[in-house]
Amino acid sequence: MKGAAADGEQNHGLVRSEHRRARSGEDFDIIIGFLGFWAVVLLVVTVWMEVTVQPALGWALGLLAVLVALYGMVRLRRRLPARTATRKK
Repeated sequence: MKGAAADGEQNHGLVRSEHRRARSGEDFDIIIGFLGFWAVVLLVVTVWMEVTVQPALGWALGLLAVLVALYGMVRLRRRLPARTATRKK
């Protein structure tokens, strides 16, 4: 075993800066996926409400809000450096 764990030391939950940067990119990816899922759900609901001639304005505004948030997250994600770290087993 290598590292601090082999020496009997613990890092007390601290994350080194190079790991923190890679993890923040993963966090953005998770949020983008979450927003993308809800965008698809809201799109289906909005189309269904329109097809069945029910009021769909609220659903459409919710879809717009999710799409704007998704766009913002994608733009923020592009500013982060490309992920080069891989998970170690």
